Amino acid sequence: MSQLPIAYVDVRFCAHATEDLDKVMEAVQNILPNEYLEEIVFNRSSLEGHYGNPIAFFETRIKDKKIIKALVEQLAVNLSDLDKDELDRRIHLCIEKGSLYIRLDKQAAFKGKTKLVTSDPIRIRIRFRKSKTEDVIAVCKEIGMIN
Repeated sequence: MSQLPIAYVDVRFCAHATEDLDKVMEAVQNILPNEYLEEIVFNRSSLEGHYGNPIAFFETRIKDKKIIKALVEQLAVNLSDLDKDELDRRIHLCIEKGSLYIRLDKQAAFKGKTKLVTSDPIRIRIRFRKSKTEDVIAVCKEIGMIN
């Protein structure tokens, strides 16, 4: 697919005080397309956890079409068939108002793997140009994100 019907991709994640910030950044970079790492800039803000612990929060919005295409294709290629099946089964729970929400495992990403997870994730929001759930699902199948 030469032109993906995607408006932008948001990437968000937290680094807790107990985590090595360099390792968390490396994990996130492992899920991003290598050739565009220098072009993807994260905004950092400081948050406070429930018990007063410091949390670094990072986010970026990717609007560049070539980076979006590379990122989405990389996610589709690197997700295991098991994760693709799981996403396919639960996709109605992951789509809201034309956006697909995916949560990726930071630990697995640090090891170079792309794996779905529910807690303490790297959050990916893919905002599609069409908002109908059926359209989003059709594109996800076409790009190989789900089976």
